[in-house]
This record gives sequence, C-alpha cells and structure tokens, in this order.
Amino acid sequence: MSDLPVYQMFVDGERVSSASGKTFEVEDPATKEILAHVSEGDKEDIENAVRVAAKAFASWGKTSGEERGDILGRAADILAKRLDEFVRLEVDQTGRPYREMSAQVARLPEWYSYFGALARTYEDTVPPFAGNYLNYTRRVPLGVVGHITPWNHPLLILTKKVAPALAAGNTVVAKPSELAPFAPLLLGEVFQEAGLPDGVYNAVPGFGSTAGLALSSHPGIRKIDLTGGTETGKKVASIAGENLASVGAELGGKASVIFFEDIDLKEAVSGALFSSFIASGQTCVQGARALVHRSMYDDFIENLVTRANEITLGDPQDPATQMGPLVSEKQLNRVEEYVQIGIEEGATLAAGGHRVTDPPCDKGYYYAPTIFTDVKNEMRVAQEEIFGPVVCVLPFDSEEEAVYLANATEYGLAGTIWTNSVRRAHRVAHQLDIGVIWINDHHRIDPASPWGGFKMSGIGRENGIPAYQQYTQIKNIMVNLSDEPFDWYVEDVTGVRYS
Repeated sequence: MSDLPVYQMFVDGERVSSASGKTFEVEDPATKEILAHVSEGDKEDIENAVRVAAKAFASWGKTSGEERGDILGRAADILAKRLDEFVRLEVDQTGRPYREMSAQVARLPEWYSYFGALARTYEDTVPPFAGNYLNYTRRVPLGVVGHITPWNHPLLILTKKVAPALAAGNTVVAKPSELAPFAPLLLGEVFQEAGLPDGVYNAVPGFGSTAGLALSSHPGIRKIDLTGGTETGKKVASIAGENLASVGAELGGKASVIFFEDIDLKEAVSGALFSSFIASGQTCVQGARALVHRSMYDDFIENLVTRANEITLGDPQDPATQMGPLVSEKQLNRVEEYVQIGIEEGATLAAGGHRVTDPPCDKGYYYAPTIFTDVKNEMRVAQEEIFGPVVCVLPFDSEEEAVYLANATEYGLAGTIWTNSVRRAHRVAHQLDIGVIWINDHHRIDPASPWGGFKMSGIGRENGIPAYQQYTQIKNIMVNLSDEPFDWYVEDVTGVRYS
C-alpha cells in the first residue's frame, strides 16, 4: 500500500480495519488523484457494528433527554471548531467548490444544537379518555437504526439523520458512500470528544451491494433511513420491509422553478443559475426545469446563456472557483449520455453540452453548464433525473399551465415560485404536489423545517419535530384511578363500558 492515509471504520469508539482487511481508494474528482485508502466493510463488519450498537442501546436508550441534549450541544461546539478541516475534506472528495461547501458545512452545528434542545424539551401527550382514567403517551426510541448516505452532501445529509436519531435515544450504524466517506468517519471523533458513549455512533464504509445490503436486511435494525436514487430506495424499502423495519427515504427529484412575468428579469436569471448549477447540478433539489412565462422566455434564455457561460470552473479548493467537477467518471458519462438523448429528442442545445478540458480543468471530470431550449415536457431530459449541470427551459402561457407542468413529473421533492404577487405565490404553492416549496428563493434549509418529498421522491421527513417523532415509537399508558372494585365475571355488569 502507498504512503497515502488510511481511513478505518469507526466502531465501538475505535478505529478498526475491516474483517477482510480489504480497502478501497477514494479519488479526487478534480485531478483523478487518489486521496486515501479506506477500510472496506462488508456483511461481517455490519454484523459486528449492529451487535455493538444493540449493546450500547441498552443504556443509551434509557438516558434522559437532558443528558442527550447536553452531549449534542457539546458536539455542536466541537464541530464548529473543526469546520475548516471538515470543509477541506468535503471539497477534496466531492469536488464541490470551497465557497459552496464552507457555506453549507458552517451551518451543521445548528442541527445538533436544535435536536439537542428538542431532546430536552419535547413533551409527551395526555389524550382525552372517558371515565376516571389518566391516559398518557410516551415516545421511546426505536433501537438500532441504519443510515445509508450519498456522496453529494456527505456530512449534511448524514447530520440530518444522525442528529434526530441520537436525540431520540437511538444508536446508529452509518454506511456512507464509498465515494465520500471521510467526514462521516471523522464525525465519530466529534461525538467521542462530546461524551457520546462508545457504540452509540458507528460508521462502516463500503459498497451498496455488500455493506448496504447487509445493513438494510439486518433483523436487528429497526429503521433504515437512506438518501439516494428512487430505484435504490424502492429496493431498500422492500428489503427492510421483510423485517418490518421503518423506512425513511429521501429519493430522486426533478425540481421545477416557475418564473412568472412580474418578476425582475435579472433576479429571475440569478435564481435560475443558482438553482440549476449549484453543486454542479448534483443535488436532488436541483432546478432542472425552468418554467418561464412566454412573455419573457426569449430574454430569459439570452441572459441565462450569457451568465452560464461566465461561470468560473476550476480548482475546487480555490475560493474563486464557482463550479467544480462532477464526482466521478461514471457521473460524467451519465451527463454526456443524457445530453445526447436531449439532442436526439429534438431539444436545442443553447449552452454547454461538452466536457471542459482546458487547464485547470483538464485532469478532472468537468462538464460545462448546459442549457436546453425547445424542450417538450414528455422528453426524457425533462422527466428523468440527470444529476448534473443541465437545465431544461420550458415556456408557459398561464398560471394553470405552469401548475400543470410543475406537477407533470413522477417526482415531488422540491420546487420554486418566483413572483411579486403574494396571492399568486400562495395560490400556486397550494396546488403543487411537492414537499418543499420556496418562494423567490431556492435550496434553503433549516433544522426546524421539515424536508421530504411527495410521489416518487420518497417517504418520511427529515428536520423538525416530524424527524424526531419518526425516530420514536409511541407507548400509550392508561391508568385506572378509581378505587371501586370491579369483577366482570361476578357482578352485574350490564351497561358497563369495557372497550
């Protein structure tokens, strides 16, 4: 093995090699250079991690909300002090520009602070109950939960799952993407320093067909929470269902961004650029479909093309870089394939549509910001998730048509409405079959704000009280407060209520 660093699994509070001793390489998508070797977990490693997590749950699941809140609060503080280290790692393994990743990672301590506070303050309920009874509920943790996370927002997406899971009293086995496992592994150090007991958080990197399958199918897992493609989500839900495990799934998207005629053109184009090309389009809420009122369609395209061609591609670690590479050769090939499909379907390539091979982008997986016009809604490029810097621009003539087009995909994760009319904004939002809707903005998130999709975009919610609740199960306790004797089989019980 080379002199490159080796990242081991994090299990039971320790760095450990995989049972097989195998490792895999993690590549820098900006240069194709190997960054490190990582222990490759498989079924045996998952078995061990689940066993460790189950043992830890015996005590962690009984801790008070105050204790869990204190630990998560300390984790927030420790993470805040190590932010730049995590940012640099995220940039290296994903290729996302430093200017993007620093803005994203800087917010992550908020999740641990928020869910730590929720663990301290969440109140159970006392539902009405007829008669002389005290009726109350308790939310108790599920047990050992499994997290399967992607490569595009490695630490953010894991944090959205881990923070509520730990706050609710569960223990965790995480399977991060093989393309971006660094930050999830180092997160174990943060928790350990914060005082989280060994075995409560475990991270086993590996591949979906081995480690991911073992985690999804393990009978000791009480919930699987994954972020990934829709087809993967369907398979994982089916596998977990064999054990009657709960499933949370944030899956594919094909977000529509609606621009009404009353919005300022410059503001509209800026909004489209951000929604379409942030993260090189590698995000499930990418504004992949720009729906533009016909009265401004031509001017919109002209300005969007000009601005897209001005985006600076380059070294992701350079703060001046505005767009980085795609994460892998596989992803680059996928984008190229879909661009060719769009051309063959009859769409017009107005910008981009090619790899970027000029220095400093000549060694990595760079692709130019790409714009399709003359797009019909039924085209594959307008319907299928590409996960790259490709946006389709479609015109509409009326509010009703805009709503129809925005709903006319199998996805329903996110969408945006740009208008200066308050009435129209809310009226349209109420008609969209979409879980996350922004008005005059895009890609905003908060730990208190529920996040999740409709239709083929997933099930369950991240963030907010719903996320906390979905990491618990309800125990209902009914107490008879009466001192009156009761014997169903001796007394005359005619008319007595028993159910």
